[in-house]
Amino acid sequence: MTGRAASSRRQLGPQDYRLLAEFRRLLRLFLVFSEERAAEVGLAPQQHQALLAIKGHEGGVPTVGDLAARLAIRHHSAVGLVNRLARAGYVVRRGDRSDKRRVTLKLTKDGEAVLRKLTALHRAELRRVAPLLKPLLAQLQD
Repeated sequence: MTGRAASSRRQLGPQDYRLLAEFRRLLRLFLVFSEERAAEVGLAPQQHQALLAIKGHEGGVPTVGDLAARLAIRHHSAVGLVNRLARAGYVVRRGDRSDKRRVTLKLTKDGEAVLRKLTALHRAELRRVAPLLKPLLAQLQD
């Protein structure tokens, strides 16, 4: 029996619920922090997430389809999101010369600047909460 199967069969105790509740609380606090920082620079949380997904895309320049997959949204929702970011001056779209169906995405200088500001704030917040998360994650591994 694997460790995962064995742990899923053992009785859950009060500590299991406390651990999960605290983990979810810390995650929610981070998400609230993130939403508030995005709003301060005039972005919706999903727009911030989109900028981050575009900039952090592995494997080259992302497409609208890549963005949809990364954000777990439908393609047409990603198109609307990109349209709003393009109107705001944060993203440019480029058609793929070899495949006219593909549209690639790139951050503009304004997009880069707002994302750099948000990322610095988020890194500082992650450094602040990391000491709170580490013991919780260690307990989950036990």
